[in-house]
Amino acid sequence: MTVTFIDSGVLVAAARGVGELSEKALLILEDSNYKFASSEFVKLEVIPKAVYNQKTAETRFYQTFFSAVTHWANDVEQIMQDAYNIGCQYGLAAIDALHIAAALSVNAEEFLTTEKPTKPMFRVTGIKIISIFL
Repeated sequence: MTVTFIDSGVLVAAARGVGELSEKALLILEDSNYKFASSEFVKLEVIPKAVYNQKTAETRFYQTFFSAVTHWANDVEQIMQDAYNIGCQYGLAAIDALHIAAALSVNAEEFLTTEKPTKPMFRVTGIKIISIFL
């Protein structure tokens, strides 16, 4: 089974259920050939807004996903140090650097995102970055 770190954009696309991007995201999230990796950073990116805006179904979707995650990036201090280095080396924005560092910390084989392949995160080595962007 492939250990895949799911970026927040993939979760948002799947949860909101509109269009081809959502369909791609849902197919992956429902595929039993994957083991999912995540972090508190991803949780922080998706759940609070859904809760605040009273999007109960969307919140439930995220909670269901997070309950199925088997690889949690827990060493926040180390992840932050690594994210700083990754950000400096590859020119990543803070949250992207945190997500990549978290994925690397749990030895994820893939990082699944909705970002365009022209984004700086695709420069990172040591993990396969896959975009489901249309």
